[in-house]
Amino acid sequence: MLSRLAEVLVPTVGRLALTTDTDAVLAPGSIIAANHTSLADPAVVLAALHRLGVEPVVMATAGLWRIPLLGRALARGSHIPVHRGDHRRAAGCLDLAAAALREGRLVLIYGEGGIPPRTDAAETPPVAFRSGLARLAARAGAPVVPVGQAGARRVTSGNVAKQIAGLATAPLRRPALHVHVGKPVVLSGDRTARTVQAHAAVTAAWRTAAAHLGEPAAYPLTAGPRHETWSTPAPGAVPHPARRQ
Repeated sequence: MLSRLAEVLVPTVGRLALTTDTDAVLAPGSIIAANHTSLADPAVVLAALHRLGVEPVVMATAGLWRIPLLGRALARGSHIPVHRGDHRRAAGCLDLAAAALREGRLVLIYGEGGIPPRTDAAETPPVAFRSGLARLAARAGAPVVPVGQAGARRVTSGNVAKQIAGLATAPLRRPALHVHVGKPVVLSGDRTARTVQAHAAVTAAWRTAAAHLGEPAAYPLTAGPRHETWSTPAPGAVPHPARRQ
């Protein structure tokens, strides 16, 4: 429900484009790791993934469950509330995510653990990841599919007044949005090493997405990764890359 709603709403506030690495695969039981820059980017990522026939379980801050309509949609979709600052309940969140992965669900997690405290709408590389993603990957033995998104800060960013103004004017401005799906990575080593590997993979995916929007921050390390647009699979099918015509 949440993913379908995102695919309906996102085109009203921006122009969403989607690319993938040629060897990207969203297999059942995978962790999807995305960069987090704006209150709008979860909807952008969900809309892009829904085009690929994927409706992941989302790990999101528990406060969202207190918002009447959104909280109901999150509960109905069996999404997972993350209780930051409560170690016991945080461990329970990872248990729920690991169980969803074992059932063949895909789980969307934000390794940064929050939105960077910035007021401008420009893109910057993902900040350092917390350890939750590495712990989940180790516990479930799951591959990590890196996803980079760019442009969501053009929809909403900054202080409350700027966010409201941005959201109100987005249907008129229709900013460009881009999501790039990278090839899966299998994390190895200790927790620190796995966290660094996941961060590097998501940063590479973000650079590709940001480069498509002409964001200056994307260019220093961009090396022209392979990418192409996915076809939309039949409902329930595991998506595979479409060959370029």
